[in-house]
Amino acid sequence: MVACVGVPVILVVLYVLPAPFTPALIAVLSAVGTYEALHAIGMNHPRIALYTAIVALAIPFWVYFGEPRQWGLLVLLVYLLAVFLEAFASHLRVKMDRVGAGFFFAFVISYCLSSVVRVGALELRTSYIFLPILIPFVVDAGAMLVGMFLGKHPLTPHLSPKKTVEGSVGGLVVGVVIAILYGVVFHFITKVEVNYYFLAVYGILGGVITQVGDLAFSYVKRNRKIKDFGHVFPGHGGVLDRFDSVIFCAPLMELLILWLPAFSKGAGA
Repeated sequence: MVACVGVPVILVVLYVLPAPFTPALIAVLSAVGTYEALHAIGMNHPRIALYTAIVALAIPFWVYFGEPRQWGLLVLLVYLLAVFLEAFASHLRVKMDRVGAGFFFAFVISYCLSSVVRVGALELRTSYIFLPILIPFVVDAGAMLVGMFLGKHPLTPHLSPKKTVEGSVGGLVVGVVIAILYGVVFHFITKVEVNYYFLAVYGILGGVITQVGDLAFSYVKRNRKIKDFGHVFPGHGGVLDRFDSVIFCAPLMELLILWLPAFSKGAGA
């Protein structure tokens, strides 16, 4: 049910609404995901958590406007001043390892998710923009379904006991198949030229890094002894539980699109 509601909403934002709605969506996901990460690592200072979430909220818009250096430096300087003033006032109760971890998560989550915004600025944005979200979603789903029916050999029992080798392989296969079908659909709709070999590379490499991203955030959860990062999506958990693999896969998709462009304008495009 969450997927039936969530996926159409994402499609509307990416394809129907004006361009500024894309960084707005990524900004909200980034801020909520950062707040979940801060809660997970035990950052219990509310104002520092707020400042960090605001930085995460700002990064997608910074990317959307071309990553102007002076504004990035200004936000960073204001953030540093605000955090250390709060630390001074706390009389050493603020733990700097948690402040550093919080900023790490804010930057990594937000800047990596902002790959969707950068892909949206490309010439053939319509063909590419859903790929950084589609690939990790279908790989996750494929791995889960294949693992449920065929899984016998645990993949990483100390991190995620339900993941299996069979499910992992199944997720990679599903990723390749869906990437190629995506190309078929867009060729039919828009008449763009499609390189299906490159799309297969998107699927296989995207599938690998998707599973690495999933395990990475499973590591964080096991390390902090929590089951889920949040409860935003019933049945899924928080933003990080649903978009953990996108955080890893989106930057890779951006690089592959730049290095191995799978779509080009055809005669009828």
